[in-house]
Amino acid sequence: MTDTSTLSTEQRLARLEDRAAIQELGVLYGYVMDERDERGIRQIFAADARLTSADGVFAATGIDEIVETYLGRFKALGPTNHFSHGHVVRFGDDPDRARGLLASHAEVSRNGTAMQVALRYKDEYVRNDGRWQFATREMSYMYYLPIEQLSQLGERNSVRAYGDERPSDWPEALYSESGSAWLHAYL
Repeated sequence: MTDTSTLSTEQRLARLEDRAAIQELGVLYGYVMDERDERGIRQIFAADARLTSADGVFAATGIDEIVETYLGRFKALGPTNHFSHGHVVRFGDDPDRARGLLASHAEVSRNGTAMQVALRYKDEYVRNDGRWQFATREMSYMYYLPIEQLSQLGERNSVRAYGDERPSDWPEALYSESGSAWLHAYL
């Protein structure tokens, strides 16, 4: 992370504008997904972007694969409603690159079942032609449960999106040998 005390007033103002644009990108993602907007997907992801998930279900590289992945996912989903919560953005030395963490949840209808999902996104952003886009996006789940099973969100196997019971990806402090060590890069 760059020490902002070494930046000029103009550079600091530009950094604030960039942060706002990146945070807006995170919100727009939800609208694009909820509206199934293929054109929007192509605008918010870089041409060479990567889309992954901690559980390994998503693994797409390049905008065409990413679009194909989302179009396939939309076939299993009815209406969705994405909500963005806290969004941490960090900059390095390259003014056209940043990384971030976004907390989110979604209400979805999956294969006719009303479900709620707790999501986290670990992102890298790149500025192309003056516009911020996702360079990489990794999603992970704490739970993905039918509404009537929300009382089970504390259980280890609380991801039920795929017709079986799968382990949640976080909190990593409980489920991973490395714990939350990755978080220290953002503090």
